[in-house]
Amino acid sequence: MTRKIQLADDHFHDECGVMGVFANDEAAKLAYLGLYALQHRGQESAGIASTDGANVHVHKAMGQVQEIFTPEVIARLPGAAAIGHTRYSTAGDTTLTNAQPVVIDCNKGKLALAHNGNLTNAFDLRRKLEHRGSIFQTTSDTEVIVHLIARSNARNLSGAIADALNQVEGAYSLLLLTRDEIYAIRDPRGFRPLNLGRLDGAWIAASETCAFDLIDAEYVREVEPGEMVRISRSGVESIHFAVEKPHSYCIFEHVYFSRPDSIIFGRPVNQSREQLGRLLAREHPVEADLVAPVPDSGVPAAVGYAAEARIPFRMALIRNHYIGRTFIEPEQSIRDFGVKLKLNPVRRMLEGQRVVLVDDSIVRGTTSRKIVRLVREAGATEVHVRISCPPTI
Repeated sequence: MTRKIQLADDHFHDECGVMGVFANDEAAKLAYLGLYALQHRGQESAGIASTDGANVHVHKAMGQVQEIFTPEVIARLPGAAAIGHTRYSTAGDTTLTNAQPVVIDCNKGKLALAHNGNLTNAFDLRRKLEHRGSIFQTTSDTEVIVHLIARSNARNLSGAIADALNQVEGAYSLLLLTRDEIYAIRDPRGFRPLNLGRLDGAWIAASETCAFDLIDAEYVREVEPGEMVRISRSGVESIHFAVEKPHSYCIFEHVYFSRPDSIIFGRPVNQSREQLGRLLAREHPVEADLVAPVPDSGVPAAVGYAAEARIPFRMALIRNHYIGRTFIEPEQSIRDFGVKLKLNPVRRMLEGQRVVLVDDSIVRGTTSRKIVRLVREAGATEVHVRISCPPTI
């Protein structure tokens, strides 16, 4: 009989995407478009919160951005300010309860919070808050932040946010929406990216600059590590809320997480990936007939490797871009079924060839073994695997 299988993915998924718009009458629609550009950063759930000045409206659902935000849903998110989130679960279960933005109504007003990152002391903070009477609605580490904000004795919201964030540890790039403001905040080490842009008179904030490109917004600058940017009708205010710490940018943003057409940590991602390929060719050269990437994330490094090594670049593996989470497998088991669903070799390119197979990273190596076998079975005489990222430890 046939059986339904869950496809394994041999990559890290420690990223989410956040998008914010302030002072544009189509804020929710622009937030939706930004999340569409950031879909690669999270495909479990998505949400948008907007404000019309009187109230904060929110819609969240499981699934992908295009499926969730129909014209009817967007019409129910009025106002000139909005934040959005697309999620991979880094902490907490994969359920609608944990979808973001997290919305609360507390003594600081109605707030919506979207978080990209992972708090390393969230469990301890949550236990202490529960002992003091806090009631949690989710299992996400993000909710710890809103409880800390609500319990702060600071006289204003920016002070309460600073008070809360100086108690948490780990990675956080945050967008916080109130009835009349947006805050864009990055942790003191700058683990994850967060960028500011302009669209006519509006301010835009996003995890990646590719979100700006889609809506014709102009990239202005990064939110600095340890900076809180308060955006209101009065303008933009920069608040440095934490003691400066050594910066610890996540290298995987340049290796795999971010789209190659984005600028991350002030540097074009595609440039980084091609340069990694060039350095790889210098460190580990080999006599070969062609360089083939493992698509899609291995392509820029393979381009760099081929150019430096002066070996022809060939798209000898074709990726199926219409892959869901689960598939019905035939009654007779097919070897390497999951890999074959995603990748198919171009046999005429590979037959009798010495192949350099370039990928961006290895986590477990189980997928890499299957891809090598696929290339060998297509007729390659030699397969030389080259990985552009240092070993994952």
